[in-house]
Amino acid sequence: MSADLKGGEVTLTIDANGIGTIMFGHPASNSLPGAVLDALARTIDEASSLADCNVIVLKSLGDRAFCAGASFDELIAIQNEDEGLDFFSGFSKVILAMRRSSKFILCRVQGKAVGGGVGIVAAADYALATSFASVKLSELAIGIGPFVVGPAVERKMGKSAFTALAIDSATWYDAQWAKEQGLFTEVFDATESMDEAIDTLAKRLAASNPEAMTELKSAFWIGTENWETILPERAAISGRLVLSDFTRTAINRFKDK
Repeated sequence: MSADLKGGEVTLTIDANGIGTIMFGHPASNSLPGAVLDALARTIDEASSLADCNVIVLKSLGDRAFCAGASFDELIAIQNEDEGLDFFSGFSKVILAMRRSSKFILCRVQGKAVGGGVGIVAAADYALATSFASVKLSELAIGIGPFVVGPAVERKMGKSAFTALAIDSATWYDAQWAKEQGLFTEVFDATESMDEAIDTLAKRLAASNPEAMTELKSAFWIGTENWETILPERAAISGRLVLSDFTRTAINRFKDK
C-alpha cells in the first residue's frame, strides 16, 4: 500500500470489541498527498459500512505530529485549475466521509496539527489530545486560505476562533487554547493517559446501541447538509489560488526551510 500512496499509508483494523481503528501516516510529518486523502476517505466509508464496526478511532503514526496538512510537493506540482480542484477535493472527500459516517469518530491527536490536519480533527465527533497538540491554519501564509476546512473548523470552534486561526496563520495555538475553543474535549500530559481514555470511551461506545448512536450522530450534524455543495466550491477556490506566483513563491520558501 505504501508504494501506491506515494510513501504514505492508510490502514483499518477492527478488534473483537467492534472498535475500528483507522491509521494514516506519511514520512513528511504525516502530510497528506492526494493518494493518501483518497484512501483515507474510502477507508472511512468502508469502516462506516461494516456491521462489525461500531465506533471508529482515527489516528496517525508517530509521536509529535498528528498531521502536517497538504503535501507541499504536490501543491507546487499543480499546473492548472482542474488539477488544483482535484487535489483540494481530497480534503473535502475526507471531511464529507466523516460527516456522512453513521459511526461516531473519535480522533486521537498526539501532536501538532496544521491546515487540513486541523480540519480533520474538527470533523471528528470527539477529539482527545496531548499537550503537544498545538494547532495552526497556515494556508494564508502561503497565499491560499483555509477554504475547504473552514466549515468544519467553524462548526466545532465557532467563528471567532476560526477567524483567529485563519488570520494569524503564522502562530501556533497551544492545545489548551484549542480545548477552550471546543476543538479538543480533553488534553493530557502523557500519550499513555490519552490512549487509556480513548480506549475506555471507545469500548463503552462499541457496546452502546448502534441505532441510538446513528440517530444521535445525525442530530449532531443538522445544518451541514449544504456541505456537499460548499466544500467542492471551496476546493475550486484553493485550486485557483495555488496557481498564483505569490503562492508558488511562498510554498518554495516554506519547502526550503
